[in-house]
Amino acid sequence: MGAMAQPPILTLSDIALTFGGDPLFTGAELTVHHGDRICLVGRNGSGKSTLMKIMAGMVEPDGGTRFLRPGETVAYMDQDPDFSGFATLGAFASAGLEPGSEWRVEAVAEGLKLAMDQDPAAASGGERRRAALARLLAAEPQLMLLDEPTNHLDIEAIAWLEDHLKSTRSAFVLISHDRAFLRELTRATLWVDRGVVRRLDKGFEAFEDWRDKTFEEEDLARHKLNRLIKEEARWAVEGISARRKRNQGRVRRLGELRDQRASQIKRKGTAAMAFEGGQKSGRLVVEATDISKRYEDKVIAKDFSIRVMRGERIALVGPNGAGKTTLLKMLTGEVEPDSGTVRIGQNLLPIVLDQNRAALDPEKSLWTSLTEDPELGVSGKNDQVMVRGTPRHVVGYLKDFLFDDAQVRSPVRALSGGEKARLLLARLMARESNLLILDEPTNDLDVETLDLLQELVSDYDGTVILVSHDRDFLDRVATTTVMMEGDGRVQAYAGGWSDMLVQRGAQPVHNAYTNRAPKSQTKSAPKPASEAAKPAEAKANPVKLTALEAEMEKLTAEIGKLETFLADPNLFTTAPQKFEKASAGLLERQERLAAVEEEWLELSEG
Repeated sequence: MGAMAQPPILTLSDIALTFGGDPLFTGAELTVHHGDRICLVGRNGSGKSTLMKIMAGMVEPDGGTRFLRPGETVAYMDQDPDFSGFATLGAFASAGLEPGSEWRVEAVAEGLKLAMDQDPAAASGGERRRAALARLLAAEPQLMLLDEPTNHLDIEAIAWLEDHLKSTRSAFVLISHDRAFLRELTRATLWVDRGVVRRLDKGFEAFEDWRDKTFEEEDLARHKLNRLIKEEARWAVEGISARRKRNQGRVRRLGELRDQRASQIKRKGTAAMAFEGGQKSGRLVVEATDISKRYEDKVIAKDFSIRVMRGERIALVGPNGAGKTTLLKMLTGEVEPDSGTVRIGQNLLPIVLDQNRAALDPEKSLWTSLTEDPELGVSGKNDQVMVRGTPRHVVGYLKDFLFDDAQVRSPVRALSGGEKARLLLARLMARESNLLILDEPTNDLDVETLDLLQELVSDYDGTVILVSHDRDFLDRVATTTVMMEGDGRVQAYAGGWSDMLVQRGAQPVHNAYTNRAPKSQTKSAPKPASEAAKPAEAKANPVKLTALEAEMEKLTAEIGKLETFLADPNLFTTAPQKFEKASAGLLERQERLAAVEEEWLELSEG
């Protein structure tokens, strides 16, 4: 509370801004204090990034005042930095630092995997953005304004950035589509909605309930005022609220799929994946047996085996450069392994969503983009679109993808990144398919589009193989997580990202798949449940066996208690948080028990 006694670092009062015809903001107010950790949320196109630029002093509002307290510094992470005059990314990142504090840039560059000696002219967009982020973090301003800082970072660098921001003394305002990142870091929420900025003194964790409650109250008031004005701001919300109700069945289904998968993965190794033999051909989607691949001195995979059955959702994770896209292409037959075999199932009809949104003609309207797609076999001024063989009205179908009536006739170029992704999804999902391949589908998406993508993936009646750095998305959809450890080590785990961490033990995420951990650390890190004990260690150790037996007994008792607690049919409705906590605890103990039993078996057989 002491921090609140100090005057705010930054104050915006009565801000008005008009782009084109409609006002983007009227009377917007906000303050940022020392120690604030704020997420800035709102639908794509609501003006979040513009508001952040006004906070940074880069955009001049039409009305109102911006007051930065004298002596305070504010820094904005530039999306498109100007490197003229800098020979290397490192020189740019170090610019403006006081002599003697260059070590700060070096520490940050290591965490963000920034090549300091890279020539800016030869650097990719992602590398240039990392340099801008490194410069901001090393400068340690009193207020950091971060617009999508995790874009172009891999899962390892995201974890590093999360830890760094947890320990920073600077206040920060954060725009991000990465829910896990927002939940971990934020303690207050600014919500930009139809030109108004609302504040809640709770982090992102509380946002969705707050948003839904606000809309419900609004709907109620609007209902009383005028029953006719009900289309106004509801179309997006209806989708989300209805989804929330349907999600329970989906969570159960995901649980069942994960249970099936866990029972396969526990029988690790080549034999493990083949235990469901004798299935009819349509059930098998891909079977990879002992596949290996290397490019010169870089090993992508070494003797990796997996069996993907119809209906599964397989997620490939790991740092950039580990070879996730190459493995994806091997599993779909696009790239041949150096050794081993890949068997592709019968009658596969794959569709691919990648980062390239160029498939959309910017001058066509949304309507035309759907009705004149030769690949869908439709053309002309049709008002129907064929969706997996069934005709649907264009407007109704676009509403499924969160577009309102007013947008249907507007050109593609007027869409934001998230909206373009939704339109591309609408086109793809109309096609007949039974295999959905998603290569980093969540980049540049807003929360609504992520919700929609999660729903589409969960409801999809075929098989899904995806590459993603979004931990929350992985937890929501994956039945199997394949971790690319680096150096060709590839390991499959049952469930999503969090399930994988439980099975790995308490190994920190930074070292989850690097071979850069110190030797001693690597040795003492808990082994995955499936890793066979070394022959030297396999001699039965009575003290160790007794300790494992005691732990098995304790875990069994705890599992029994949790199962009894969760058996109450009203628990989910009366105490959803307790239900969630108990379910997570149960999963964790079941995973741990499986690991302990396996270790006990290995020791006793030794």
